[in-house]
Amino acid sequence: MSGCKGIIVAKTIDEVRTKVAKWQAEGISVGLVPTMGFLHEGHGSLIRKAVEQNDEVIVSDFVNPTQFGPNEDLESYPRDFEADKNFCEKLGASLIFNPGPDEMYDRPRAYVNIEELSDGLCGARRPVHFRGVCTVVSKLFNITKANRAYFGEKDAQQLAIIRKMVKDLNFDIEIVGCPIVREEDGLAMSSRNTYLSAEERKAALCLSRAIKSGKENIKEGMSTKQLTSLMAEVIEAEPLAKIDYIEAVDGEMLQPIEKVQGRVLVAMAVYIGKTRLIDNFSWEGK
Repeated sequence: MSGCKGIIVAKTIDEVRTKVAKWQAEGISVGLVPTMGFLHEGHGSLIRKAVEQNDEVIVSDFVNPTQFGPNEDLESYPRDFEADKNFCEKLGASLIFNPGPDEMYDRPRAYVNIEELSDGLCGARRPVHFRGVCTVVSKLFNITKANRAYFGEKDAQQLAIIRKMVKDLNFDIEIVGCPIVREEDGLAMSSRNTYLSAEERKAALCLSRAIKSGKENIKEGMSTKQLTSLMAEVIEAEPLAKIDYIEAVDGEMLQPIEKVQGRVLVAMAVYIGKTRLIDNFSWEGK
């Protein structure tokens, strides 16, 4: 375990557990921000909230191989640990946990899978993804013994699945969801935005325009097909965009719905060139 400009850098599970045990003995609260690194202001909003609500904050910086499918971007996923470390230190995080895959996995045979909620939306297109997410997040909860963990609402399906996992498996941790952070022009912040060319970056604004259209048109009792069709028109007007899905589901169990009522999540995944981007908004009736 080493310090760098005031932040602790831990590469092993034992190092994290040793530090957390010391904090717990002193009655110190711990916040956890799980990330895959290449941090941006979206992650920054999670870290700031964690620093505000806890005595010490752990940021995990780990590109988790078990949540990538065979033809996905595991090898090319952007990484810059030095920049991540400096970013975390600047925002007041206490420890950055940066294990290698061999530290986190040793011929694993145990996995965590949340049924039903992971069947649709991104889960239908990425069948191993949420099993990998739930497994690594469970491991991070066990390693850090955190009081609270912070997740962005941009990954709305992930957040709903994590909440259900915590409830079903009785994890003693509070899950804090944080609002989507957008660039000045409206594009939701994502590490994968770096894949976009200048032309694609401009084209990607169709996602936030579709979200804006959805928010302006959604109303109680309307057909979800009508709503998603209006949003699809915005995306389809952009030649570089190809819709993976635009769907409206109930906000808790993520099941398809025919009419807008109760708590609703409207989520989309869109390819801009070869880059798959996601965005969403939530709506709740009176």
